Amino acid sequence: MKEFVISEVKAETAVLVGLITPQQNEAKTEEYLDELEFLADTAGAVTVKRFTQKVGGINQTTYVGKGKLAEIKQYIKDEEDNEREVGMVIFDDELSAKQIHNIEKELKVKILDRTSLILDIFAMRAQTASAKTQVELAQYRYMLPRLQRLWTHLERQAGGSGAGGKGSVGLRGPGETQLEMDRRIILQRVTLLKKRLEDIDKQKKTQRKNRGRLIRVALVGYTNVGKSTIMNLLAKSDVFAENKLFATLDTTVRKVVVQNLPFLLADTVGFIRKLPTDLVESFKSTLDEVREADMLLHVVDISHPDFEEQIRVVNATLKDLECADKPQMIIFNKIDNYRWVEKEPDDLTPETKENITLEELKHTWMAKLDENCLFISAKQKDNIDEFRDVLYRKVRELHVQKYPYNDFLYPIMD
Repeated sequence: MKEFVISEVKAETAVLVGLITPQQNEAKTEEYLDELEFLADTAGAVTVKRFTQKVGGINQTTYVGKGKLAEIKQYIKDEEDNEREVGMVIFDDELSAKQIHNIEKELKVKILDRTSLILDIFAMRAQTASAKTQVELAQYRYMLPRLQRLWTHLERQAGGSGAGGKGSVGLRGPGETQLEMDRRIILQRVTLLKKRLEDIDKQKKTQRKNRGRLIRVALVGYTNVGKSTIMNLLAKSDVFAENKLFATLDTTVRKVVVQNLPFLLADTVGFIRKLPTDLVESFKSTLDEVREADMLLHVVDISHPDFEEQIRVVNATLKDLECADKPQMIIFNKIDNYRWVEKEPDDLTPETKENITLEELKHTWMAKLDENCLFISAKQKDNIDEFRDVLYRKVRELHVQKYPYNDFLYPIMD
């Protein structure tokens, strides 16, 4: 049976494919493909070409139309003729087993969709037993409805014969019997992984109970917005931080002391658009730190051109986790990379635009998005003192509300 987890990432060349639909205009499609390219880069692939097609809806057979598929096929052939092999074609939406089978049959290269690419990255990033178990569970859930495609090689070799049918010598028999056997094995494995996660959850709940009377603060936000950098800054820790998507996969909790007030700070896995449902379901135990937090620090990369959409994605995910009503602060990070564009002509390039000052940021429409928002640069340590002061006041308020008779343990100074 095919193993889905990758053990080694090689630099392969990739072609990206996306659709322009009535629900998704050309600009939005390009933004999604930018993100898909970043995902491919994180997985170790180099993007060499993009294909887009304007359609009324997704083709249920081949995702794109026959003409566009033929265009992609011709491009792959031309690259091979020039001794530049295309290793894979990555589609920006989740593909069905039927679509993958039909596209592979036509293009004859490796086919990935956004979901399988994200799962590969998660498999690569998983370090702890908990993360590895959750990733494996998500992979099996993704694989289960696509098992039929994994046996297409037998169909080609044996002329499509199943159990008891006529076919090539040595290749009779497996067919549907083997398919059902694999299905049972995966279902048994899924059951085992769920049980293992339940045991891990029990251990984590015990650990959380033993943390004492401390306010819990969780860093949440889109992937690659700087949550781990903020964690390292506040907790003086060494959490892995990198300019890659999903650099942090395992939830990390550190004790932080601001002035004389201790609290627990959790760094969580980043969210992303079109996050696979199976992955959200599998990682619910990891996101328990978000559920049990007393306050959320919603970190936003203000330098990203589509940060408003990222805010909506995070808020929607928090709503799904039933955490949208928790006390929350918006932390606009990476102000050192933000460019002032509203008052300048459109023909200026980003390099010629001037960086906005902190005082100017405080008077922008972004400052009015939420009454509890701050502008910082965790990397350059800009406005960190104000960040610490505001965080201190917020945590203090929560501490007094939640533990009114415990203040003698941690005397709070004005």
